[in-house]
Amino acid sequence: MLTSDKIVIVTGAARGIGKVIAVEFAKNGSDVVVADVDSAGLDAVVTEIEKQGRQGLAQVTDITDKAQCEHLVDIALEKFGRIDVLINNAGITRDNLFLRMDEREWDAVITVNLKGTFNCCKAVVKPMMKQRQGRIINIASVVGMMGNAGQSNYAASKAGIIGLTKSLAKELACRQILVNAVAPGYIETEMTKNLPQNVIDTFMSIIPLKRAGTAGDVANACLFLASPLSDYVTGQVIQTDGGMIM
Repeated sequence: MLTSDKIVIVTGAARGIGKVIAVEFAKNGSDVVVADVDSAGLDAVVTEIEKQGRQGLAQVTDITDKAQCEHLVDIALEKFGRIDVLINNAGITRDNLFLRMDEREWDAVITVNLKGTFNCCKAVVKPMMKQRQGRIINIASVVGMMGNAGQSNYAASKAGIIGLTKSLAKELACRQILVNAVAPGYIETEMTKNLPQNVIDTFMSIIPLKRAGTAGDVANACLFLASPLSDYVTGQVIQTDGGMIM
């Protein structure tokens, strides 16, 4: 198993990519703390984790609130004694053309996606430094690298996450804390299933592998970055995009 006996926190874990990441880590031997604002969804994920023979712990958390992020880390430490991996997956979209985008749409996305990632990293860094080891994996997006019409807020938040990832990697390497990002491309989720067919066709036309990615593809990249296979990898952005941007 790639992550045997690791203690892992996954944010945005009540559904979609976060849920799949949490369950796949359990399948690979990890105990998983799952965080989200959706308590019912979290309970269902914990059930799936326990079916894999691992411990799951649900913690309702609004990552835009610094105190709640600190409490999440405290609860994980109280339960398990350490934190080996943090996966910052929580995020939202509020898509609109820039000329129509209002301040609330901009602030909501930047606050959840970028500040939320900052809050979670801030909360976990001190215990990881004391441990002199740890992995932080931030879920970015290829949109943060290539831009996308109608998603200037989302693209800016994900580009910010990439910059944060590289800066933290340089600061924390001396304590053996590895910080990397995973940048998914077009991934099949509940959200993307509702896209207009012409948008889906456009995405598919620029993906060399000619298929959409799955949440499992993203989870596999996270497993690699959390495992001993990536002991000499830090400050990197792993694109899981089927070659969408090269």
